Amino acid sequence: MFKEFREFAFKGNVVDLAIGVIIGAAFGKIVTAMVNDIIMPFVSLILPSGEWRSAALTLSERAPDGPPGDVRLLVGDLASVVVDFLIVGFVLFLVVRGISKLKKSEPTPAAAPSTKDCPECLEKVAVAAKRCKYCTSQLAV
Repeated sequence: MFKEFREFAFKGNVVDLAIGVIIGAAFGKIVTAMVNDIIMPFVSLILPSGEWRSAALTLSERAPDGPPGDVRLLVGDLASVVVDFLIVGFVLFLVVRGISKLKKSEPTPAAAPSTKDCPECLEKVAVAAKRCKYCTSQLAV
């Protein structure tokens, strides 16, 4: 059982996936820092209150003698998560697009021919044919 697990764990696909997850997490931190420190200050300048991440709609206020806390919809938090997602998605799109442009397109090999010409009647016959189906002459294999 240990041998099977070792073969599974060290297959190329599993190791590639692990590396991808680790690099993705590190890249996610970079993008999150870029969004929080560079882009969101500009967004908060555009919006009137500046602290738009804490914006909320109060649905019901609690009585002073009741349990603490109002019933609120945190729309600013939702909006910030959506904006973060859109920015991260756009940055990932640019990265993948740049990488795909850097990759050299490898020419696809030509497919092996499936037919050949009969030397007697010049008709197309299958490559594996030993005799021409049109003139019945012997074909070289």
